Amino acid sequence: MSKLQWQPLEANPTVMTKYARSIGLSPDWSFCDVYSLDLLDMVPQPCCAFILLFPVTENYEKFRMEEKTLLESSPKPISNNAFYMKQTIGNACGTIGLIHSIANNRHRPGFVKEGSVLHSFFEATDKLSPDMRGKHLEGDESMCKAHETTANEGQSRTISADEKVDLHFVALVNIDGSVYELDGRKHSPIIHGKCTDDDFMIAAADVCRKFMERDPAETRFSIIGLSANSDY
Repeated sequence: MSKLQWQPLEANPTVMTKYARSIGLSPDWSFCDVYSLDLLDMVPQPCCAFILLFPVTENYEKFRMEEKTLLESSPKPISNNAFYMKQTIGNACGTIGLIHSIANNRHRPGFVKEGSVLHSFFEATDKLSPDMRGKHLEGDESMCKAHETTANEGQSRTISADEKVDLHFVALVNIDGSVYELDGRKHSPIIHGKCTDDDFMIAAADVCRKFMERDPAETRFSIIGLSANSDY
């Protein structure tokens, strides 16, 4: 049986904001471009998540396998407050990155609207395993339709569901005072070190730099932040 495939999302903060709000993100929060890791003051604050788009290269895949072996032999304890889900749908990494970003900031007042698509999704999946959360997304018609609508928007050429894509989204969030990398293709969440809400962007930027340093010849990196609106 072939794996379920979605159309890829564009790394476009305007489109992602429209998408997130349509399924329940508070209008007080928006996605925005992070233009430079050296000019983080330009990013609207507070910023509670980064979504990194990066190329899946041979260097990266080699690193990912080495990382998996290391973590399986020396696992780190993962916070019970971490919401993590596996990617069981091809090309769904954009939506899963968005879900990871929002799910792990739900403690913020009014962050997700009650009765929304996201609110219902979180209620249905909070007690499920990461694998079952991924499976639940496959059958969630509201989430599937929202993704399909968003994937057809944006400024780039629309990519078909069966077209090979070598770009991938991951989310970076602060969970219980540590920077977590949440990637539905990985064995588990990855902890990258301590942070506070105040220095989250600095810590997340350091993680992004590591991705870039593994492939110094690549230019296909984009970072999107999830920030409060300026009048928040």
